[in-house]
Amino acid sequence: MTPVEPWRFTVLGYQAGLAQPVFLGLVLLGALLGLLALMLSLRRRSRVRAVLHERHAERFTPGISVWRPATQGGLYGLGLMLFGFALAQPQCGTKSELTKRRGIDVVVALDASKSMLARDVQPSRLERAKLELTTLLDELKGDRVGLVVFAGDAFIQSPLTSDYSAVKLFLRAVDPEVMPQGGTNVGSALRLSKQVLDNADRGSKERVVVLLSDGEDLVGEVGEASDALKEAGVQVLTVGVGSESGEPIPVYDRRGEFVDYKKDGAGETVITRLDRAGLTAIAEATGGAFFFQPRGVAMGQVVERIDQMQKSELESRVTVRYDERFQTFAVPGLVLLVLGMVLLPSTRRRSTP
Repeated sequence: MTPVEPWRFTVLGYQAGLAQPVFLGLVLLGALLGLLALMLSLRRRSRVRAVLHERHAERFTPGISVWRPATQGGLYGLGLMLFGFALAQPQCGTKSELTKRRGIDVVVALDASKSMLARDVQPSRLERAKLELTTLLDELKGDRVGLVVFAGDAFIQSPLTSDYSAVKLFLRAVDPEVMPQGGTNVGSALRLSKQVLDNADRGSKERVVVLLSDGEDLVGEVGEASDALKEAGVQVLTVGVGSESGEPIPVYDRRGEFVDYKKDGAGETVITRLDRAGLTAIAEATGGAFFFQPRGVAMGQVVERIDQMQKSELESRVTVRYDERFQTFAVPGLVLLVLGMVLLPSTRRRSTP
């Protein structure tokens, strides 16, 4: 269901509005309830008068008030109307607040080569990396995040943003089968990550690239890209995904069903292994660090490292907040509903002759 937009208007020169106007239906319902109670009381009165004269009505129907149900229904109706208006969240008056967001700029470079399909880490290297990156996004507070995906070449999936939901959406779409070129071009990924950081408005004092890869078959000018990041003061935190013992690379058909393991030119099964040395060298060249968890991805340590970095003011904005006035209607609405419940339809007793 599409949410209803808040209503905004001016009352006596004050900015006012209703944050949840959908609840105004209860106001209409309360009005109908009160009107129905009045109509039923009038109908009952006319029936009594049609049978008995008004002087005899009290004698033959002692203690019964024709108007008591109307009063009770009116209390219920008016109370419901006030409660409905309270739930509509009336607002009147505004306050301006300066909101400052502090954090650092983080670019995630994710390896999407075919070797990341290996299943020495469950459910696979790539899927586990994506799950851990989702955890990273859940842990970050105020930081801007960008996403670069690479195999034989690198592509920007998301520029720096504080909209983590959008980054997660791009992350879920990463698939080695749609990468146009094989290999693990870390050099291209690092250069593109630096470009994302350089293009950001009002960049943070400390910037970091989080590189997730098995590090195998590294191609590209990794050394030059690492030196450029170091000169720009950008740390690279490399995260090893996979095992050093190795694992064959599964091959799937178009329906996603397993067919075989990848073979080399001699028909031998290709074994993919984590290149700890290569990933460690990249991290050390930029003053970063290498992280590795044998049975998963060491993302918890990455979060701790990012939290220790100096946060910068990335954004300042003026937020206008409306003063809530729902209690003005909720309290009397509650009182009227309680009165309606305690008001009995008959309070007079027939006198003893």
